[in-house]
Amino acid sequence: MTATLELGALDATTETAAGWYRVCAVAELELAWGEAALIAGRQVALFRTGPGEVFAVSHEDPATGAHVMARGILGSRGTRPTIASPLHKEVYDLETGECFGTAAVRLQTFSTRISDGFIEVAV
Repeated sequence: MTATLELGALDATTETAAGWYRVCAVAELELAWGEAALIAGRQVALFRTGPGEVFAVSHEDPATGAHVMARGILGSRGTRPTIASPLHKEVYDLETGECFGTAAVRLQTFSTRISDGFIEVAV
């Protein structure tokens, strides 16, 4: 497995099962902080919101095309975890990718799981 934390970027190159990639140890991802990862050629933003809760979304802001979502602001709308774009503050549901401000805009989401203490993402 090749996964390193270097200047805020992760590189996941090992596929563990059909479509699942091991990114890093859960302990390497700070709580309530985003990190960018390159997974199977895709830029993905990862967020650890709780001890066993990790979300993965496209690092590309769907409203602007800039790769900035890992630097977004975590929050919530009721019980729904959210990420706000650092550029225009559009707020997205971390589970579904729904944009609360503009219905036509959607953030791509990816399934995550924790296996043997490591975060795995399906792309």
